[in-house]
Order: sequence, then C-alpha cells, then structure tokens
Amino acid sequence: MIVRIGVRPDVSPHPRTRIATGLAAAVLLTAAAGRGSAGAARPVSASPPDGVATACDSLTTCYTPHRLRVAYGIQPLLDRGIDGRGKTIVVPALAAEQLAPPKVSDIRQDMKTFDDLFGLPAVRLKVDATLAGKVSPWPATAEEVQDVQILHAVAPAATIRVVLVKPTALSSPASAMAALTGALRRGLAQGDVISISAGWGEHCLTRAQVTRQHAVLRAARDRHVTVVAGSGDTGAVSRPCPGSTPQDAWDPVKEVSAPASDPLVLAAGGTTLTADHETGAYLGETTWSVPSHSQGTGGGFSHLFSRPAYQKDVSAPARAVPDVAADAAPSTGMAMVISESDQKYTIRGASGTSASTPLWAGLIALADQAAGHDLGFVNPALYRIGRSARTAFHDVTTGDNTVTVSDKTITGYPAAPGYDPVTGWGSPNAHVLVPLLAR
Repeated sequence: MIVRIGVRPDVSPHPRTRIATGLAAAVLLTAAAGRGSAGAARPVSASPPDGVATACDSLTTCYTPHRLRVAYGIQPLLDRGIDGRGKTIVVPALAAEQLAPPKVSDIRQDMKTFDDLFGLPAVRLKVDATLAGKVSPWPATAEEVQDVQILHAVAPAATIRVVLVKPTALSSPASAMAALTGALRRGLAQGDVISISAGWGEHCLTRAQVTRQHAVLRAARDRHVTVVAGSGDTGAVSRPCPGSTPQDAWDPVKEVSAPASDPLVLAAGGTTLTADHETGAYLGETTWSVPSHSQGTGGGFSHLFSRPAYQKDVSAPARAVPDVAADAAPSTGMAMVISESDQKYTIRGASGTSASTPLWAGLIALADQAAGHDLGFVNPALYRIGRSARTAFHDVTTGDNTVTVSDKTITGYPAAPGYDPVTGWGSPNAHVLVPLLAR
C-alpha cells in the first residue's frame, strides 16, 4: 500500500524507536494564525519568516533550516536551482505505535507546519506501508519526522519516500536486521538515495545476517543507489542490542555499528556546529560528545570488514567509520517541528547521527541532480576529494568520542587534521563539494 501526500498535501524515545538519544527539551509554542497560505510555495532561497528566530532562540542555539544551509554551503546550490528535483530519497522507518501525542504525531500536519513556518515549498512525500502490516501510514515518531524534515530542508524539491516496517521489528536483532534488509530491498526499486538512521553494534549480529545485508548493498552499488547510514550516538561503544529494555544492564562494547560499518555504505558521524545566528555563517565545529551522558558520535574500526581500497591511505587495521560528519548535537541542531494540534506545535533541536545522516543523503541527491545521473557508490570519490580538495570539507580537528557508561570510561578516538575515525573527512562545504562530486 502506497499513500501519497500531494505537493501540499525531542523527549528521548526508547532505544527501540531510535538510535539517537537526548533530544533537546521541548518548547511548546502557539502557531500564529494565518502564518501563510497552505498552498503557497515559497522560494527555497527565501529568508525565514519573522518570528522564527525567536522560536529558535527559545532553545538558545538551534538553527533554522535556512541558517543550517548557509553554514554548510548548501544555500548557493539552491539559489542556482540545484534543489533535488527529479530525485527520490528513501527513508526506512518504524511504523508508529498508536500512542497519544506527543510520542506520535501526524506527519502530514508536521510537514505542513514546518513548511509554512520556515518558508519552504510543499513537501513531496510518499509513505509505503506495504511491509508494515495493518497500520495507518500517517502517525510518525520523532525519528521519522526528523529524517523527513532535514531531507526536505536540504533537498526541498526531492521526493521523499518513507518505507515503514512493522512496529515490532526491533524486538530482536534477527527481526531488526530482517526488517531493515527488507526495507533496503524495497528502496532499491524506488529511490536514488537511501537514508538509514538506525544501526546496531556489530556484536549483536550474526555473520549470516551481515552477509545477507551486504548482498543487498552490493545490489545498491550495482544500481547506482547511494546508501547513507549513521555511525551511532554512543561514542566509541555500541548501544544495547535490539530487544533490550531500559531495565536491562548495559554492558558496553567498544565497537562500531552496522550497517554504517559496511564498506559499501557512506557512514555519517556527528559534530557540534557553531554558526552565526543572524546570518548562518559557518564559525567552527568540534566532535559531538557528551561523555557523562553516554552520548557522542560513533566511530572506530570494524570487527567484520577489512579496510577497503578507498581507505588505503588511512592508518587503520580495518574498515574505519565514519567517512564524513555533520551537526548532531541537540543544542545546535536544526529546528524541527512536531505538531500537537492545528494551533500548537513543538520546536525541538534535531540530534544524533540520525540528523547528520539525512543531511548527507540530501546532499547526495543534490549532487545526483547536478551530475544529471545517479552517482551511486560515492565513497571512493569522496576520499579522492578529501585528499586533494580540502576546501570541500570543514576539517574537524578537536574533540573525541570517549564515553562513560555505568561509571566505566571507555576511551575513544581523537579528531585530527585530515581523515580521522571520529568525524571522517569532516562536514560538507557543499558549494565546493557538490560540483566536484558531480564531475
């Protein structure tokens, strides 16, 4: 069953519903009546409407979509018409259980409010509930809303296709991997880029499960579909395996997460961004890490995959993760909107590598459009650009992903000039990077 929204058509969730944790405290706002015509599409380069800065400042440091685009050099591309038109980005997502707001919202209303508030054109959103069983396609978790809103902010003319899986998919590692692999297979036939915010520690998975998923990722490479996945949100260790509950003891394992660790995936890590809150101008960036809260960008070396050829110049014993990075800190995230009614909505700062992942997926869609064809497996090209054109990235050289879990400190990896297994090559300077990728 495929349901469509036409051209118009964060509380920390349980680990079963997202990898990222620690969304910024919500601020309840009352939507101003008559903020804009529901059917009026605005220029994607327009400045945010009056009053939005105040709403964002209520979280002290979050950025409007416009300012995030300025900081990462995306706005000049949108001004030239490189806006993702003609491209489809697939987002696997957990079907929302029928819970009361604010745990679940209606994504149609979320996107309408988001577009009206920030002056964006109407979203092109499709929801595929075929794999999810008998569920309504419209209820959405904060994770799904975050993915779609960041994708829409970066590539406002792209089609976003959400592929829902069953609400029970995360009851065990086996069911989680089966659901994600099934969503990947379905996404191959439907999209140009696939954005995966979920992930689990490599020790949670069997070789057979990883092998089956790797076969699907090979098919993605062969069909020129780019797959982007988050490196995880618990620093140098992995989160509890699917099926764990908050009451279960967390025995931290120093490792990276799959599917980000697969060499055929573009792995996105996390940073803390500093930009001018008036203009959006980029000021600086450091590694996203909050050790005392067991939070930070995932990064390190795979136990399952050897070092791929494109990492031949990287000092690493195996596949190093991540490849790239972008803003993931709740305190500096993009403002996302979750509606609670027609008149009220909550603004929260997007967070985790499940925020940096859709940002990079949106950028790949822009590069696909600029190239006139799908680029597919972009890792080798990104590494060549990283070695030869450093202005294409913001090099992140400070911080590490050390974390503390149950009073035990696990030493992570430090950021450094050039590539490092914490922030990869760094965050995008898109107006330089995208044309290089397209060529």
